[in-house]
Amino acid sequence: MKTIALFIVGLALMIPSQAQTQNTRTIQLNNSKKQTMENKDFASTIVVDKSPEQAFEAIKNFRGWWSEDIEGETGKLGATFFYHYKDVHLCKIKLIEEVPGKKLVYQVVDNEFSFTKDKTEWVNTKLIFDLVAKGKQTELHFTHQGLVPEYECYNVCHDAWTGFIQKSLKNYINTGKGEPNPKDGTNQINAENIKKWRITDADKANSFTFSFETKHSPEDAFKTLEDPNKWWKGLYGETIKGNFEHVGDEFSFAAGDGAHYTEQKVVELIPNKKIVWLITKSKLTFLKDANEWTGTSVVITIANSGDKTKVVFKHEGLSPDVECYDQCSSAWLQYMGHLKEALN
Repeated sequence: MKTIALFIVGLALMIPSQAQTQNTRTIQLNNSKKQTMENKDFASTIVVDKSPEQAFEAIKNFRGWWSEDIEGETGKLGATFFYHYKDVHLCKIKLIEEVPGKKLVYQVVDNEFSFTKDKTEWVNTKLIFDLVAKGKQTELHFTHQGLVPEYECYNVCHDAWTGFIQKSLKNYINTGKGEPNPKDGTNQINAENIKKWRITDADKANSFTFSFETKHSPEDAFKTLEDPNKWWKGLYGETIKGNFEHVGDEFSFAAGDGAHYTEQKVVELIPNKKIVWLITKSKLTFLKDANEWTGTSVVITIANSGDKTKVVFKHEGLSPDVECYDQCSSAWLQYMGHLKEALN
């Protein structure tokens, strides 16, 4: 089954002043919800067999209990880190307050969900960890300030946080072994939630994905990525015609002496962050279903990752159950090699 889902932030290309206005509205909305629903912020409390100081240090190592696929400093005041779970959830988080042995406060400065209408629901919310000594034990109270039942993501996030706090973080503090998302994305807590809430279907979850980091800035990466002539060439006599600089632009791609022909429409552009091409027409003469790519999407996301830039490329709908997968994923890997060369 082909998927045309567009993954992560934004609904349209905005000029800077409009983007600033939209961001301000998002922050105001999140602040409003936080202020009016404070008693409904998600919260979870655990008691651990360690001192507040030991628990404090363990919490700061998010790789030990939340995800191994994190880039950046997670325990340095003022530093930001980047979290990524498949195409389902990406976010950037900053440590804004710490009181050793007592309190940690992280602010979500950027967020992208694949399964909500408002992709930025977490933006400007806070992850607050309060620690209190209880005899030889420590009570840890976690609050996701701003995560309220009015949010579309609430049920999914409620279950995910409950699993990570009550199981993974608790075990990590007590034993040094948590249940974070491994780098290959296989995690029981997240897998159970995806299945329970039907966040994504099989072909979307298994769509061809490739990610890498570059020393180039997001601005430079975006300039390279938005122009397919700079990287989607050099293998099979490719020809690219048309425009791709603005939302609504269309361009064609032909290769292999007519074996591969597709038409793409730019449906989303967020400068220095995201590019989405919807494939509106395809003719792959080497397949039984020559239209196999029609209705699929190429989704490219760009984000800061410490002192580097992370690029995630996904052909949404190109999954192992389609005839083209082996040949097409192999070709994409070669083009990704060209792209990495262009950005390094």
